[in-house]
Amino acid sequence: MYILAVNGSPRKNWNTATLLKKALEGAVSEGAETELVHLYDFTYQGCISCFSCKLKAGKSYGKCALEDDLTPLLEKVEKADALILGSPIYLGNVTGEMRSFIERLVFPYLIYDINHSSLFKKKIPIGFIYTMNVTEDRMNDMGYIQNLGFTESILARIFGRSESLYVNDTYQFTDYSQYVVTAFNEADKTKRRKEFFPIDCEKAFAMGRRFASAITG
Repeated sequence: MYILAVNGSPRKNWNTATLLKKALEGAVSEGAETELVHLYDFTYQGCISCFSCKLKAGKSYGKCALEDDLTPLLEKVEKADALILGSPIYLGNVTGEMRSFIERLVFPYLIYDINHSSLFKKKIPIGFIYTMNVTEDRMNDMGYIQNLGFTESILARIFGRSESLYVNDTYQFTDYSQYVVTAFNEADKTKRRKEFFPIDCEKAFAMGRRFASAITG
């Protein structure tokens, strides 16, 4: 049993990465082999619309023809029994690196038939962990869930099923006084991190444990 987590944040030890590590700890508690990869370590690009993955009898049918740092990661997804994607929210959506990864991941498996069928050879759960500076109310008012939900639905169709963890009002700096961020109160942010981030970590742990348990069950 192998569960793969992909960090779409440029930070390797901050909110998103911490939650992904907790999710993998949950998976390990159920006996899973796990791996965490950081997209910002790789040099790659998004889909270039070459359509090699759709070419009849083509050597790259059903897989991405681009050869770059992302190629080995896409091969790891083929072996995974569950996939957990984590990203901070930039301008209402996942980071550009995560978006480019998702393009390269999904499009080769997506069949251009009336049902938008999948070429992925098995059904695996997909987890999404989002971290964001805005509160839950602002997230709802600004339509984040609708924006993110569209991509989630596509991945669920391709791979099997998906679930999400939204982590709001995150702590962004170790010293707020060093930055122009007058819209935020450092004391409130600190209080929020102490009271709620541990709960978010527990939820991430539970996601990983639930995925692993479902695989073995």
